[in-house]
Amino acid sequence: MKARLFSSGTPWSDRFFDFTVYFVITLVTIITLYPFLNVLAISLNDSTDSVRGGITIFPRAFTFKNYETIFAFSGLITGLKISILRTVVGTILGLISASMLAFTLSRVDFQGRRFVSTFLALTMYVSGGLIPTYILIKDLHMMGTFAVYVLPGLVSAFNVFVIRSFIDGIPYALQESAKLDGANDFTIYWRVILPLTKPALATIALFLAVGQWNSWFDTYLYNGSKDYLTTLQFELMKVIQSTTTNADSFHGRNMTEVMAQISPESVKMAITIIVTVPILVVYPFLQNYFVKGMTLGAVKS
Repeated sequence: MKARLFSSGTPWSDRFFDFTVYFVITLVTIITLYPFLNVLAISLNDSTDSVRGGITIFPRAFTFKNYETIFAFSGLITGLKISILRTVVGTILGLISASMLAFTLSRVDFQGRRFVSTFLALTMYVSGGLIPTYILIKDLHMMGTFAVYVLPGLVSAFNVFVIRSFIDGIPYALQESAKLDGANDFTIYWRVILPLTKPALATIALFLAVGQWNSWFDTYLYNGSKDYLTTLQFELMKVIQSTTTNADSFHGRNMTEVMAQISPESVKMAITIIVTVPILVVYPFLQNYFVKGMTLGAVKS
């Protein structure tokens, strides 16, 4: 039988070491969770009361008024729908394009893989800049379209290299065996490679989803005047600006009346929770794959 933790038969040095480890882990956990719990408490606390300060991890005057004020802004529901749509579409298309290119570059019989790999690597260090990118998007007639959320970032060199590194660790004999069974390149990619690269795909999927969900600057540049293509992050940015500058209109009401009930700081905390919770909900389902994907290449046989 295994000895119980801190049992009488355990040497005092081992008990002291175990106690130290658990104390450090508990301390790190508290330090990690406290900022999020503090933000959550302030977002659920009455704005007038929050000005006094002193709120820790529990709201002193509990209320949902901060969230009600945020969701009363026009365009928020539309922004939520577009953000969810661009996150789903952008993540799926990004995974497919990156994995297909990674599979191609992993093939030893692909003559141009060194040139393509070098070209991709250069894009990680050199970019065209904001103005050339804007001109390119305009010349491609993607201004005011949903495609501007997906197509410009469809292929990322970092994502391709991560997936390719994972594919390189898969025995090439599997592909040769599939060829002997009559499988073509696409069948090998879809039915052999993709199922074996789930850790890398899950890691890249999380990166893509977080990037798409948090993006708002592209909306500001290309679709700022298109209300039907607005995103949640862009609308929340406008909420912060409205509460900070005391805008005159708020669904027919004067913003000064709203500001009497809610402060910009409370709005910021509530917005932080709104944009963070979806990622926190998705992450546990990808955690195991994410850890495997992040340690990719750390151990070499």
